[in-house]
Amino acid sequence: MQTRLVGATGLRVSSLGLGTMTWGRGTDEHEARDQLIAFAEAGGTLVDTAAGYGDGASEELIGSLVGDVLARDEIVLATKAGISRRSGARRVDTSRGSLLRALDGSLKRLGTDHVDLWQVHAWCDDVPVEETLSALDLAVSSGRAAYVGISNYSGWQTAQAATWQRAVPSRTLLASTQMQYSLIAREVEYDVVPAAQALGLGIFAWSPLAGGVLTGKYRTGIPGDSRGASSDFGRRIETYLDDRGRGIVEAVCRAADGLGWSPLQVALVWVRDRPGVTAPILGARTCAQLQAALGVAELTLPPEIEAALDDVSAD
Repeated sequence: MQTRLVGATGLRVSSLGLGTMTWGRGTDEHEARDQLIAFAEAGGTLVDTAAGYGDGASEELIGSLVGDVLARDEIVLATKAGISRRSGARRVDTSRGSLLRALDGSLKRLGTDHVDLWQVHAWCDDVPVEETLSALDLAVSSGRAAYVGISNYSGWQTAQAATWQRAVPSRTLLASTQMQYSLIAREVEYDVVPAAQALGLGIFAWSPLAGGVLTGKYRTGIPGDSRGASSDFGRRIETYLDDRGRGIVEAVCRAADGLGWSPLQVALVWVRDRPGVTAPILGARTCAQLQAALGVAELTLPPEIEAALDDVSAD
């Protein structure tokens, strides 16, 4: 698998990342172990989690595997802070104190003294952006994080945060932003992608397969064992299954038939190679699904197929 630099930094990661949002909940220890081994054997290094994933269960599971399955220095460990569900409802708090407490909790659960990339999980209107960003500076200066980034920021929020960090030499530059990005969800191209490219941020694309919709698995209905049938993901999957979404899926499937690829491979290669993208984040339900996705490492879309997909998926 290729490696890529993250934005304008010296941080190098694999061109595909391993997402762990369901680890500790829908993904048990045995399945997680198999996925981590398969990912590492394919040359993958970027493992992405968050303090809010399963109220810390994802980080705890990763912490139990790293050092056992593979050495800590064999992976680029990325986590996020700012979103929690401990009270039952989704809560966003990006105050300096809350973020740094969350980082300390993440380090304890992960069983490490630092993370390679620490990201603010979401924007919070209630907290001044300069306070939020000061937590990133402290994380780096204290050695608890090597690089920092943001996630789910709009274009103007991305530009404001990145410009603030650039304004004074002592501040830590943002390395990356993590956003939803796929053939079905291309809104980031209007403002986030240009802002990230102009200011030197790498882009990590979450949900690159639109929750599995772009694999073609929902063309004739919703399988009972799929995420679309679950209470956690069902509503989001339904939003992708409108006329536009179904048209994009059919185009992906036609392209796959012509190339002798799977629809998964077509959709994943498309987003992996978009301008500004460092790596898509893969959130596989099973090791078999992950291995199928890892098979794109040497694939490149022909320009005419890429142009056709661009056209059919344009808003």
